[in-house]
Amino acid sequence: MIQRGGQVVIRMLENVRQVMIQPLIQATIAPGTLVLTDEYDIYGRLPEWGYNHKTVCHSAREYARDEDGDGFHEVHVNTIEGFWSLLRSWLRPHRGISQESLPLYLGFFEFVHNAKNRGKRLLESLLGLLLS
Repeated sequence: MIQRGGQVVIRMLENVRQVMIQPLIQATIAPGTLVLTDEYDIYGRLPEWGYNHKTVCHSAREYARDEDGDGFHEVHVNTIEGFWSLLRSWLRPHRGISQESLPLYLGFFEFVHNAKNRGKRLLESLLGLLLS
């Protein structure tokens, strides 16, 4: 899960089912938040769990949607898709990572991503204080 311009949360799940993702979603995402996903049916109960939910349908070749006609495609999953692409590129040189070690690599990548974003916001805040 990733917030646009914000933090990412990566968890390995033994089995990807609604019963497995519901507690993770509820512990990570505030109720009432708009959650954007692809059409995978595991996300179908998000509205029942208290979330606003919009999807793009990749199987219908839909990757982004402009719902209000302003030319900006608000509904997409490009943020998380881009994150997965970065993760795959980072893991590629580490061929043959064991299942036991993979959570450590994922945790490190999550930490680096989140620290980088926090660092940028901190720098902007400090510069704002210094220049005001």
